Amino acid sequence: MRKPWNVGVGVLLAAVLLGACGDPASGPEPAPPPDVPRASVTTQQRASAPPSANSGTNAPAKAPTVLYLGDSLAMEAQEVLGQELRRGLRATYTSAPYSGTTLCDYLEGTGERSLVPVADKAATLVRRLRPDFVVLQFWGNAWGYTPCMDGITYDASPGKYFQRYAADMERLADQIAAAGDARIVWVSQGPDPVTPDRVRRVNALYEKRAAASGDLVADAGKAVSAAGARYSWVQYLPCTAYERSHDGYCTQPGRDRTALHRDDDYLHFCLAPTTSTPKPCPVRSPGILRIALEITRAIRENP
Repeated sequence: MRKPWNVGVGVLLAAVLLGACGDPASGPEPAPPPDVPRASVTTQQRASAPPSANSGTNAPAKAPTVLYLGDSLAMEAQEVLGQELRRGLRATYTSAPYSGTTLCDYLEGTGERSLVPVADKAATLVRRLRPDFVVLQFWGNAWGYTPCMDGITYDASPGKYFQRYAADMERLADQIAAAGDARIVWVSQGPDPVTPDRVRRVNALYEKRAAASGDLVADAGKAVSAAGARYSWVQYLPCTAYERSHDGYCTQPGRDRTALHRDDDYLHFCLAPTTSTPKPCPVRSPGILRIALEITRAIRENP
């Protein structure tokens, strides 16, 4: 196994900022140029999607309308999340993730400095779709990849990076609030072996914002962490009862453990290789299902 802390900066940038799952038979491909938006479409149910782990649970009295936005983590998870929300909550669901993005990309008024087109800005979609919930899932773009970050990076200036991230959270939340009556669901980040303190502090910003505004935090990061070690990165976790009873999830049944990450990608949870064409994950991936279940649970328990 390639140790994640030995990954070079170039590989890190490609995997973190640009990656999304592709054809499981293909190998990694060169990343596209940074000025090319990663187009997304409204998610449709895939015939090959895994069986729901929510079957038989109580759905809320009113089926919610959910909008899912984010970066490559959302890109790879969008179909599984849609499946769980539809089956578990009878939700009306739309997703519009773009790989390589961060919060400022979804702000109205960013124009050509954003990787998200005007039609898919958060507030624009809220006005059109009138969702009950807007789910936001971002790794955090600490490398200044997207132009709207103005070159601010975590490694060069952590203090400025966190100030900017908090400011973008407030601006995006304000734009969403002005556009409709949706509750934001901030999706917490899982462990990161390269910048563990950054993840901890970004998650703290989500908690603080949600507590002050009445929004929600779905602690999906905890769902892909070891028990008692929330911010310690692991590639494998013990199988759940659901994973043991469904083919393709308990990836090492003899050892009663399942893979969250590929050997060559410590960030993404899709067990298919990343490619230059971002798309939903095409293979059963336990980490993605665990994240989708936690987001669904947060919405179910906070109608």
